[in-house]
Amino acid sequence: MRALVTGGAGFIGSNLVDRLLAEGHAVDVVDNLSSGKLGNLADARADLDHEFTFHQMDICDPAVSELLERRRPEVVFHLGAQIDVRVSVADPALDARINVLGTLNVLEGARRAGSRKVVFASSGGTIYGDVDPDDLPVGEGHSQHPVAPYGVSKKVATDYLYAYRELHQLEYTSLALANVYGPRQDPHGEAGVVAIFAGKLLAGEECTVFGDGSQTRDYVFVDDVVDAFVRAAERGSGLLCNIGTGVESSVLDLYTTMAANAGVDAPPKHAPARIGELQRSCLDATRAKMHLGWQPFTDLAAGTATTLDWFRDR
Repeated sequence: MRALVTGGAGFIGSNLVDRLLAEGHAVDVVDNLSSGKLGNLADARADLDHEFTFHQMDICDPAVSELLERRRPEVVFHLGAQIDVRVSVADPALDARINVLGTLNVLEGARRAGSRKVVFASSGGTIYGDVDPDDLPVGEGHSQHPVAPYGVSKKVATDYLYAYRELHQLEYTSLALANVYGPRQDPHGEAGVVAIFAGKLLAGEECTVFGDGSQTRDYVFVDDVVDAFVRAAERGSGLLCNIGTGVESSVLDLYTTMAANAGVDAPPKHAPARIGELQRSCLDATRAKMHLGWQPFTDLAAGTATTLDWFRDR
């Protein structure tokens, strides 16, 4: 299979690239390196036994659509995006330009290239909006009323995927990701707290927990997420699938687990709660199990231990 990965120099994208190359696929990566890093692709670039090409390009650039036409990927994994919720609130036009118009640019290229499928990285933490705690873990049938422009742009992108399927027979699967963490994680991403805790714990610095630490997230390990993307290349067409563990973990639970793995017994310091922060979040991934044959296989203790080892090796 020839695959093209947008955002392929990023945290999740580069891990996906490594998996695709290990399985013998030819891979093109498109990334403008605004947040991705060439260092994340060091293994991919050094492996001369596989067909790999890096293209430093912005997904909003019309040249990306032309590149897709030339390279003719069978499957496009679209992970390139503006991912910061706070940036989307401060500059919604920027968020829409990248996440909506950039996605349309990629879809047009995929259509003209005759690509079979687009696998899209959506956001399970934002597209459903403020979910009543009684509805957790939230399923894909829940209403989608995102309250941040970032969530709106991710919802709209999936709407465009549906339209391209109906109009142009371009298949898609949209993966609504929970809070992804693991090696190569950017501390500024959605689950950046894991990377922040890792850095501070290993440096012997005090960690900060905002509020009382009872707020919960669904933390899913990057290798498990990559497995979902690979499976979605062949399954789950026309579907939105949640990719999460279905387990709520509080920030204090996360800190306790990571501190134990790092050999630290000091408590975190507390700071005032951040205004507007979602109190609870958790995804029901039953549909992914049914249609992708996917389920998470890494628990929080094992995943954070691996993450700490990676940061330690740096």
